Amino acid sequence: MNLKVLQQQVGDLEGKLKRAMADYQNLERRVKDQQSGWVKFANAVLIEKLLQIVDELEQAHEHLKNPGLNLTIGKLKKILEEEGVVKVEAEGREFDHNLMEAVETMAGEKNKVVKVVRAGYILNGQMLRPAKVVVGGKA
Repeated sequence: MNLKVLQQQVGDLEGKLKRAMADYQNLERRVKDQQSGWVKFANAVLIEKLLQIVDELEQAHEHLKNPGLNLTIGKLKKILEEEGVVKVEAEGREFDHNLMEAVETMAGEKNKVVKVVRAGYILNGQMLRPAKVVVGGKA
């Protein structure tokens, strides 16, 4: 074999090595993205369960008016906010089918939310659960 052939083979092997390294880096990035997606999904499932508890505590607080219970609800909501949970602001606003689910209509300004039956929440820009609302529009 002459020097030119060997240099050509070295160049080919270097090119293959660079492509293999790039493929490996892409694979690492995809695996990392998948793992991040799994963590986000697991967090969303856990947060949905916590929101059910918050709903029940708020209902209990409406009847009991217990300051300690109110403090606990506030702490839970603060933790949820720190994890990226945002409450859907609905009452008095225009009905938005992307953020809300109408469960009833009643007398009131047409297409305006009259009452929130159950709060809705968004997690990191993704709808976690829509707000269940009563919408105005009945005569």
